[in-house]
Amino acid sequence: MFKLQSNPHVRLRSDILSGITVAFALVPEAVAFAFVAGVDPIVGLHAAFIIGFLTAVFGGRPGMISGATGAIAVVLVALVATHGIEYMFAAVVLMGVLQVLAGVLRLGKFIRMVPHPVMLGFVNGLAIVIFLAQLGQFKTVNPDGVMHWMQGGQLYTMLALVATTMVGIFTLQKLTKAIPPSLVAIVGITVVVMAFGLNAPTIVDYLQSMTGDPDATLHGGFPTFSIPMVPLTFETLRIVLPYAVILAAVGLIESLLTLTLVDELTDTRGRGNKECVAQGAANVTCGFFGGMGGCAMIGQSMINVNSGGRGRTSGVTAALVLLAFVMFASGLIEMVPVAALVGVMFMVVLGTFEWSSFRVLHKIPVSDAFVIVLVSAVTVFTDLALAVFIGVIVSALVFAWKHAQVIHAATELNSNGTKIYTLHGPLFFGSIKSFLDLFDPKNDPNDVVIEFQHTRVSDHSAIEAIDNLAERYERLGKKLHLRHLSADCRKLLRKAGSMVEVNVIEDPHYHVADDALA
Repeated sequence: MFKLQSNPHVRLRSDILSGITVAFALVPEAVAFAFVAGVDPIVGLHAAFIIGFLTAVFGGRPGMISGATGAIAVVLVALVATHGIEYMFAAVVLMGVLQVLAGVLRLGKFIRMVPHPVMLGFVNGLAIVIFLAQLGQFKTVNPDGVMHWMQGGQLYTMLALVATTMVGIFTLQKLTKAIPPSLVAIVGITVVVMAFGLNAPTIVDYLQSMTGDPDATLHGGFPTFSIPMVPLTFETLRIVLPYAVILAAVGLIESLLTLTLVDELTDTRGRGNKECVAQGAANVTCGFFGGMGGCAMIGQSMINVNSGGRGRTSGVTAALVLLAFVMFASGLIEMVPVAALVGVMFMVVLGTFEWSSFRVLHKIPVSDAFVIVLVSAVTVFTDLALAVFIGVIVSALVFAWKHAQVIHAATELNSNGTKIYTLHGPLFFGSIKSFLDLFDPKNDPNDVVIEFQHTRVSDHSAIEAIDNLAERYERLGKKLHLRHLSADCRKLLRKAGSMVEVNVIEDPHYHVADDALA
């Protein structure tokens, strides 16, 4: 009756071609993110393969690309520097377990709670963090083993190569989308450095300086199983748990934000909770197979979608082609100049940062502008997950403050001498003071009705406020009634039991039970 796709062969061909394109784009960024985390580049490449393959097969968003990312790398760098790579693997395993639990508990839906200003601040902060992480590549090791900034000809060569890489990528983006501009730029810069014998450190030079081993090389191969070599003690748990929580939160936030974006571009809907489980399982596998962990990649997902990749085949193809490159052409990666990778990452920064946020800062409410700046700053100085949490809390408090001012009441006296307060606006913890100030028990008649047709009781603080108001009227010997309560309100009030000692007037339309609270 329906045809889900007009030509399956065309769809498959598009997925395969887009997957190959994405694989080429994954290589330089996986290596660069490994540098950011302070680990061997092969660790980043293995992570890109494992996460990309497993999430493509089992994830909840076909067409979305996952791998080693800057958001994960900037959190891992402190753990690696302080405790070593084995603790990183342990943290990645625990991170994956927490993500699986998030999916099983169906927490993926809460991504809808993240306001747009928080998303803007998150993206901008991530771009700044990635930029700052690249500045370390402008340092070199002197004969005494001390890191210092490059100077003279070496610095000028580095800057020239970085600029050339960026210009090359920018130009190629305008000319064609058939091949990844970052890959072409890296190959071109590598050829130029080798042809002219320029004094530019390569990946293998960086690897040797990082490990202190002059014979260190980038050995490519299939990931091998290995249990993280850490003591199975509470001290180990104390070290890795904070990082694991941050990593899990950052990974899920970035993955679910990317999923939402792909949903909008493809006019389809992914399954957030299924993606959480797949991301978690992939990260657990990474920890046991020598990967640095990761999550969904906004840039590569956009490349895939724009290249025609819509199905799982595109992600599987990207992962398998990446693995083939690592296993059979790792020697080529060693020759790539570090400057080329820095140029690629600077272009990622330019593409990630939401420059439009500058244009809208003076057009949006001051509170939203403050949230954007706050989240960006917290991201830079602490971590991404904490920044999002703070942003959501501040946005919620601003929302509560604004709506606390909304509640008001219209009053009237009916023919029986009963005073009726008709409420408008939400009744919750932020508005209870304004709510209580609306009433005048001392001067009101003996029979008072509160009309809830245009409002609702939202929380326990509101129930306490109603209870306090009832006590005021009771002390004066006056009767207070509630009318037109919504189903949610009645549920909350019935839970309160005898706490709220007022009558509920029977409403023939809504069928509210008489004296339900007596």
